[in-house]
Amino acid sequence: MMRILAILSALVAFPALASEDIADQYPGSILYSKPVEVIPNVWSAIGATAPPTYENSGHNNNLSFIVTGDGVIVVNGGAAYLLAKALHDEIKTITDQPVKLVIDENGQGHAMLGNSYWAEQGVPILAHVDAAHEIEENGHNILENMKRYNRDKAQGTFVAPPTQTFEDRKDIEMGDFRIEVLHLGPAHGPGDTQVWLPDQGIVIAGDMAFHERMLPIFADTMTADWIETWECCFEALNATYVIPGHGHPTNMDQVRRYTRDYLVYLRQQVGAHLDAGGDLADAYYVDQSPYSRLDTFEELATKNAGRVYEQMEFE
Repeated sequence: MMRILAILSALVAFPALASEDIADQYPGSILYSKPVEVIPNVWSAIGATAPPTYENSGHNNNLSFIVTGDGVIVVNGGAAYLLAKALHDEIKTITDQPVKLVIDENGQGHAMLGNSYWAEQGVPILAHVDAAHEIEENGHNILENMKRYNRDKAQGTFVAPPTQTFEDRKDIEMGDFRIEVLHLGPAHGPGDTQVWLPDQGIVIAGDMAFHERMLPIFADTMTADWIETWECCFEALNATYVIPGHGHPTNMDQVRRYTRDYLVYLRQQVGAHLDAGGDLADAYYVDQSPYSRLDTFEELATKNAGRVYEQMEFE
């Protein structure tokens, strides 16, 4: 009971620590922050809530791992070879169990460029088929973009595709853990993957769920589909704990408020603008003030509104 109370207290306290203004929380490592144990044997190195920079080494998402008792499963390859190596160095201080699997949450750079390190260690790498396609199609450009901001910290990084793929789900039993690797449906981007631990009630949600930073809507992010996937499938997990793709571990109420509810709100604002005959130029400035406290609001709010307008114009 005391352990659960401590976890709940930590979940409440975590958001106060998140800030895109803090360049690096762990100067002793290329990692942005030192891994924390979220629940017993499930750890996460929480990334910056800012865009990727040289100062945060591209560690602006969460790099998680599960110490199963019969090996370690890592969730996210990381944004660079050296970042993945730094995570492995931290894992070695926690356990002598070998890393037996890496799972990429999607095909974005901060999820998969560190595959290069894990591939050199001979660790299998699992990704959704759509994420694997994204890596094949865009991996070189993603790598070149990372090199521009990360400079010397990009050393050793190359595009290493996944060695295993799945479509709807892959069930894994390792040590003391039963793990479901899920693709619940279209959401933030191609191949979004959730890692669900049903016995522990915790989901490593990937970019399905945001709460401390504003979620980005890309050209291929279908917001109506994201809401549908959330309501039909993600909500049905009824998770007690959520490790989101970005930001500190939290609960379903928080990620619902800043992901599903934000998407619904923005579509309502843009829909009203369309109904009034508004054009794209003014759509960028629909009211998003209820979400203005989120990190990356300044970088993303107007872009999000414009992309939702372009989608809804043809729905």
